[in-house]
Amino acid sequence: MSRPFTPQVVTANALVAGDVVYLTPGGHWSRHHAEAELIEDPDRAAARLAEAAAQTGTVVGAYLAEARPGPAGPMPVHFRERCRAQGPSNYPHGKQAETRDV
Repeated sequence: MSRPFTPQVVTANALVAGDVVYLTPGGHWSRHHAEAELIEDPDRAAARLAEAAAQTGTVVGAYLAEARPGPAGPMPVHFRERCRAQGPSNYPHGKQAETRDV
């Protein structure tokens, strides 16, 4: 018996800047996890991942990451994804310097 589908977001790294990015419902890339499309259907998740993987001039390493609904948008489920969403951990800059919680 297969386990139930867990909501997911499509994430990747921006090709030029290297930033962690998330695919939005409108098909754009955002640096903010809360702006990602929370996908609750496995077929849609596969289709959105295929769309992302085809954008080789924009992003690299696209994959699906588990997420859950949050008050301001999707929230990461796993520790690794929380770290990626918060940005580099060596000192506060970029996303960490912003006031948004992940």
